[in-house]
Amino acid sequence: MPMIGAVIVPHPPLIIPTVGRGQERQVQTTIDAYRTAAKQVADWRPEVLVISSPHTILYADYFHISPGTGASGSMTTFGAPQTRLEVSYDAALRQEVIAQAEAAGLQAGTLGERDPALDHGVFLPLYFLREAGVNCPILRLGLSGFSPLHHYQLGRCVAAAVDKLGRRAVYIASGDLSHKLRDDGPYGYAPEGPVFDRRVTAAMKSGDFLQFLTMDPALCDRAAECGLRSFQMMAGALDGLAVKPDLLSYEGVTGVGYGVAVFTVTGPDGNRRFAARCEDLERTRLAERKAAEDPWVRLARLSLETYVRTGQRLHTLPGGLPRELTDRAAGTFVSLHVHGQLRGCIGTTGPTTASVAWEIVQNAVSAGIRDPRFPPVAANELDQLEYSVDVLGEPEPISSPAQLDVKRYGVIVSHGSRRGLLLPDLEGVDTVEQQIDIARQKGSISSREAYTLERFEVVRHT
Repeated sequence: MPMIGAVIVPHPPLIIPTVGRGQERQVQTTIDAYRTAAKQVADWRPEVLVISSPHTILYADYFHISPGTGASGSMTTFGAPQTRLEVSYDAALRQEVIAQAEAAGLQAGTLGERDPALDHGVFLPLYFLREAGVNCPILRLGLSGFSPLHHYQLGRCVAAAVDKLGRRAVYIASGDLSHKLRDDGPYGYAPEGPVFDRRVTAAMKSGDFLQFLTMDPALCDRAAECGLRSFQMMAGALDGLAVKPDLLSYEGVTGVGYGVAVFTVTGPDGNRRFAARCEDLERTRLAERKAAEDPWVRLARLSLETYVRTGQRLHTLPGGLPRELTDRAAGTFVSLHVHGQLRGCIGTTGPTTASVAWEIVQNAVSAGIRDPRFPPVAANELDQLEYSVDVLGEPEPISSPAQLDVKRYGVIVSHGSRRGLLLPDLEGVDTVEQQIDIARQKGSISSREAYTLERFEVVRHT
């Protein structure tokens, strides 16, 4: 039996009366829609709820599925310890999902549970579902640092497991939208916040789940969104199924976006298989980006691809390089990204080779192979990599943070022999204070130690 329906719901603790203590009335539209969605789930008579939450245990390289026979949780953290829930887990469904994931080549399982308690991303939906009379076992899923397609694929594994075991299952995708909708909100304002929420709620309203898979990662980061990967997993669980979408409500009055939507399954639909369409779009985008690469970026790509495929560094430079690459020396940084996520970044603050070209050759290999934050790049990743190359200008000492600009200048923070560097114009680094703090931490310089500042400009090649 396939999935019989799904809902998207937010998880602001405020909407529980014992937490909100009257303040919940400012989001009454969300509360009313939540109750409508919960009633719809009750009418579907599910035998199991599959719930994904951004606040369940999350790993960069592993999908965590909660182990054991069940769990409990409360609103103690939010000042309402008397509001408690207990839930049982569907162990047979969990094991089948893990088996399906293993067959699909996904890293998923029950390892590494740090806290068994129900997080508020799971607690909130269960609270309203219990109120509506839904009291069945659940399967509790965490998100990961994997790509949108990996989340979609895990959702497909859930659907396959549900079908194999013959469960009547409903998917609950817990997630808020942008956290940056208002200057007076708890997280401030970013112009990308409202843009993100408009696009996501349009996808909810239309049922076009391809939009969940193809959102610009930079937009998502700047919007400080919460639930998109949960929605991607839900979309995978509904792969190949026709749905009747119903966007019940959207509010952003607290500075955080709350959307409630219901998706009723109406039958099979082979046209609603979004993974292949997403892969085609991604291949086209990467091919277009690669075709537009300038000589700096093409040299970085050639350097890393040669090393990964042959185990050897470039011994000679390709012909036809601009003189700016061959006739001057400078520090460079090479950055690698996959699906909008950093995959490696290594650089030099000043020249260590005879030219910018050889500096790029050296640092491209190091970014792919020697960045301690990541495993070495494998050959099957090469076609997915996006490169950027920063050529650094001469650092100049400055006497005050007021002389910095996060968009224009990078910063070097120094204390004795320890130095930390941060490039300019990075996603998620919006203030000089953030820039200095990150650079200071990279140099293992504590906030109590005196430090000096230098700034530098870069020419960025993408």
